[in-house]
Amino acid sequence: MKGKKYFCSQLNTQRFFIELSYDGTAYHGWQTQPNSVTVQQELDKALSVFFRQPVMTLGCGRTDTGVHASRFFAHMDLQGITESAASLAIGSINALLPYAIAVKRIFKVDDTAHARFDATSRSYEYHFHFHKDPFKLNRSWLYKARLDVAAMNAAAAMLLNFTDFTSFSKTNTDTATNNCKITAAYFLETEEGLIFKISADRFLRNMVRAIVGTLVLVGRNEISFPELEAIIESKNRSNAGQSVPACGLYLVNIIYPFVN
Repeated sequence: MKGKKYFCSQLNTQRFFIELSYDGTAYHGWQTQPNSVTVQQELDKALSVFFRQPVMTLGCGRTDTGVHASRFFAHMDLQGITESAASLAIGSINALLPYAIAVKRIFKVDDTAHARFDATSRSYEYHFHFHKDPFKLNRSWLYKARLDVAAMNAAAAMLLNFTDFTSFSKTNTDTATNNCKITAAYFLETEEGLIFKISADRFLRNMVRAIVGTLVLVGRNEISFPELEAIIESKNRSNAGQSVPACGLYLVNIIYPFVN
């Protein structure tokens, strides 16, 4: 349950946080699942080999197939390992991991610290580019139509006025509520394309990609501001736009009260 604290109960067991990044192109998301290669599966395997004990990480959230993370956190419990030893192990652990996954930090935390439940804010980016670029393959969405970015920004600002985002969530999920507090949502034009930035206390499954797909309809002048408001208030996923491709989505930040 949300809010529940998980304690290290074994003797000489210490909880650690891991900060990592990954290119999700080759993976079926973060979470371990049968008959699929995932980021968590590869990480747990490398950690178990190096520390010579079974390691099961718990991530700050779930990213879907093909989604990337430039800043992701997980926690793990280790027996008989000091913080200095864990920190010195980073190079060796990275050598065991595929090149697309990189551990940045391992540090000790309180035994009640939880990578998912203790996060107070999460931030995502969605990247567009408008001309064929081989260096953006699987890392950005090639979009060839014209977009009214000013209208999209005005529509994105409207999101901050709502809390129930059922219209942008996958159906039949195990969440207790579809309420989220969005604190920032805007598009940033760059020399290389367009980036949508969004931050909230939590996100629903597929929420960011569904929001971007709907805001693109605003940018194409296919739906109006009142229609966007009606879509959100309908709490019906079928009324919103299609989910944009996973390749452009990045989890870029997680904030905890006890992590710098």
